[in-house]
Amino acid sequence: MNRVHATEGEYSRVSQGGNIRNIIFQEGQFDCVRETINGQYNPQNIYNMNPTDVHYEIADWALSGNKLNEIGECLWYLNPIRPNCGSTFPSNGSGVFHTRLGMHCFYKPTSTYANT
Repeated sequence: MNRVHATEGEYSRVSQGGNIRNIIFQEGQFDCVRETINGQYNPQNIYNMNPTDVHYEIADWALSGNKLNEIGECLWYLNPIRPNCGSTFPSNGSGVFHTRLGMHCFYKPTSTYANT
């Protein structure tokens, strides 16, 4: 939802005033919406999922404007599959490491992001 509500940079343009569908389906952003990855079928795509009540509750919670305080205004997350998080992400330096929750590293925008 932070991307949906971004007021500058790439996600502001992509969301076109808050369109969550534009953010979710932006090319190359979320593997779960891709039917193939590197030419191989992706069995973990959203079309194969069977959401339960808890999934709908989480979505409703987020859509209602709630967020995890630990995440703040982060726009990116990454599961690095290693014990440490890199200091920047994505590779263009527009995000700086903010926090790690479980296996995911979260990155908040830098001043560079506004020009993306």
